[in-house]
Amino acid sequence: MEERTGTFRVFRVVESVPHVNFFDTAETRLYTVFQSGYDEQSTVDSLRTGDLVEATLAGDPEDPDDPWSIQSVERIGGVAMDFAVDAEPPAVARELWEPGLDHPARAILKEDGTPVAEVYVQPRDPLPGGSFVPSVLTGLVPMEPWLTELPSVGEPVTDALFVDPDPPDTDQYSHPYGVVVLFSDGADETLAEFRELYDCPREADTRPDYDPYGI
Repeated sequence: MEERTGTFRVFRVVESVPHVNFFDTAETRLYTVFQSGYDEQSTVDSLRTGDLVEATLAGDPEDPDDPWSIQSVERIGGVAMDFAVDAEPPAVARELWEPGLDHPARAILKEDGTPVAEVYVQPRDPLPGGSFVPSVLTGLVPMEPWLTELPSVGEPVTDALFVDPDPPDTDQYSHPYGVVVLFSDGADETLAEFRELYDCPREADTRPDYDPYGI
């Protein structure tokens, strides 16, 4: 048994999955962690996808199939993450996409001439099975540098919206990409517009309701 202490990004996957994933932001490693059986269970239950925590984990690094356990955890920040699946991509994303694109492409959104948000199209090809939102939910989409600071704004991300044109339980995709919209603290009007467009009320749990074990 060994311990790992550091700063982690939390990914709660979905309700049907009995564990939570912790992404080590320094070592860029993903840990599967038990989400129940703790004395301070309410603290673990309160964690949401996108939270940033200081934590100590204990587990066996030689056994990749055995989840780690949380020894201590404290929330120190985070990004409010929302999800929309089987949804039409925003117009700015459709304009960004080019056939054959093999890397994320970006557009900058402004309010009164000031950059406040960024839109990315993420090709499906590098993702497991081509799935977009399920890959985000498990922490498999590398995006930590962009969550730390938006390049065009020079400020941290406060909110993120992930739009998948297809449902999470399909293997036939209508669009070869998913969409990420990252908002800074100054994106009041833009964020409100996207929340209304994709029916993502603030503080709501918008993770899709599906069973990845049944796919």
